[in-house]
Amino acid sequence: MITLTYSAAFVTFFSVIGPPKVLLAFAGLAQHHPRKDLRTIALLSSAGAVVIGVAAGFTSPWLLELFHISTPALALAGGIIFFLYAVGLVLGLHIGSDSRGQDGPDLTSGLRELLMPYVVSPLAMTAVLIEASERNDWSWRSTVVAAFISVIAVDLACVLLLSGLLQKAHTAIVELVARLIGLLLAAVGVDLVLDGLFDLGVTTLSTRK
Repeated sequence: MITLTYSAAFVTFFSVIGPPKVLLAFAGLAQHHPRKDLRTIALLSSAGAVVIGVAAGFTSPWLLELFHISTPALALAGGIIFFLYAVGLVLGLHIGSDSRGQDGPDLTSGLRELLMPYVVSPLAMTAVLIEASERNDWSWRSTVVAAFISVIAVDLACVLLLSGLLQKAHTAIVELVARLIGLLLAAVGVDLVLDGLFDLGVTTLSTRK
């Protein structure tokens, strides 16, 4: 997961929180929210993701030191949490709150549903913290943050452009794609756990060559 340039950091974030994963999350919301609310949810959740990403990126060395967390331990935790979320997708289990407004789905419920997969994505936050802590200088942390924001901007553009199509997608198709992507994301979570174990010295379990 360690990168040395803006382009490499961009590719890293694109792979962990790129349009395919975000569009899947919004496709589920599009089945229950009007198009106007969907766009508002997209804007607010993207803004939240940027704020959290910027805060995590610029304060990563101090956060890890404050909580006495090593990057291998962070990789293990992020991988396990993301694996559990992915298993939920495969099994069709909804992780999070089902609370909605009295008159149906509202903005608050929509934002809450996006909290785990998008706004505070375990894999994305793990990547931000690990990448930003690799160098102890502001220029590198700024590069990591800029790459993260760029990916969020791409995600937002895709959601706004495809919001109408997402609403027309059949529920069965959304469920099918969710389970397929969930299987792939579970593998990503396992890979991150194995990398964390490798960094802790358990070399026989690593996927690295």
